[in-house]
Amino acid sequence: MRSILHVDMDAFYASVEQLDHPAYKGQPVIVGADPKAGKGRGVVAACSYEARKFGVHSALPISRAWKLCPQGVYVRPRMDRYVEVSHQVMEVFRRYTDLVEPLSIDEAFLDITGSVALLGSPDEIARSIKKDIRKATGLTASVGLAPNKFLAKIASDLRKPDGLVVLEENGVEQFLRDLPISRLWGVGPKTEARLHEMGFRTIGQLASAPRESLVRALGSLGEHLYRLSHGKDDRPVVPDWERKSVGTETTFDEDTDDRELLLRTILELSDHVAERLRKDEYRARKVTLKLRYSNFSTHTKQHSLDKLIQSGEEIAAVARQLFSQFPLDRKIRLLGVSAGDLHRDGGDPQQLTLFAASNQKEKLGHTIDEIKEKFGVDSLRRGSQLL
Repeated sequence: MRSILHVDMDAFYASVEQLDHPAYKGQPVIVGADPKAGKGRGVVAACSYEARKFGVHSALPISRAWKLCPQGVYVRPRMDRYVEVSHQVMEVFRRYTDLVEPLSIDEAFLDITGSVALLGSPDEIARSIKKDIRKATGLTASVGLAPNKFLAKIASDLRKPDGLVVLEENGVEQFLRDLPISRLWGVGPKTEARLHEMGFRTIGQLASAPRESLVRALGSLGEHLYRLSHGKDDRPVVPDWERKSVGTETTFDEDTDDRELLLRTILELSDHVAERLRKDEYRARKVTLKLRYSNFSTHTKQHSLDKLIQSGEEIAAVARQLFSQFPLDRKIRLLGVSAGDLHRDGGDPQQLTLFAASNQKEKLGHTIDEIKEKFGVDSLRRGSQLL
């Protein structure tokens, strides 16, 4: 039997803010807004457990969060800091196994089946990982231990924060029986509504249905859900997971049609994306620009290149060209820049010629990264940012 862990950091962004700012501890922290902008705009990127008691949750509009929790501590995301802490967490994971599959910046699957002989029982390893994460970062994580990825993912979510749920194979049926069908992977709002119409509300009810009837009604999805409802999931932990894109966005304090401000913002966002690419040793072949108008309609345009890029100026050049394709007949609420189709640095011998033209820009970028790391993120700024 396999021993799979799902490790999920507790309220990660908000917990990092509480760690770095002791005055925030015990306070409802909402990540996603500029504290200087009062109630702010945009949406909640993350929030502390104290904030959740007021009904605040991720993706909630900041304006709504403000109404629910006006006494909250509102802060802008600091992605560089979150990535730094994430690297510390991933380093802890790799002390216990090479089979680590990151799902995002703050969660991962670990296959510890082969580690048991050297490091102790699966539940001992799980406890040690939680202890080492706290020692390395000062933060807590919730862990699910189960025979497969599906069950481990559900288990990790049941006793947050700082939880540990161990699920043995002989307890799977009882564990799943009363859980809502929305817990099954692949069940979104539309599928959930259809399953409700078919009379299924719990995983146990779905598990008791004949497999053939589910396949007739739902096709391949029916087969998938039937297997999950019986706790079956054969997918391996894949350690060579690669990031698909790197991006960042900003919501303006006031809707704007100031072209110079918009172009300057695109450059700032591009610089941030480039810094993330260099830190994680990626290069990109695709640039995407996201734009949200004042009426909340959201649009994206993207462009694929014939070379791999890593500098802010090159990313901004493509993003600005994409921006010129949007009409400025309404004010703009949000801009976002992302780089996709990522490739590891040095992964292709042909890259040497492709990189030559932009080598000086990239050397400058690395130098700026080193200065910021030594003296702080605000130690160097573009002249355009001082206007």
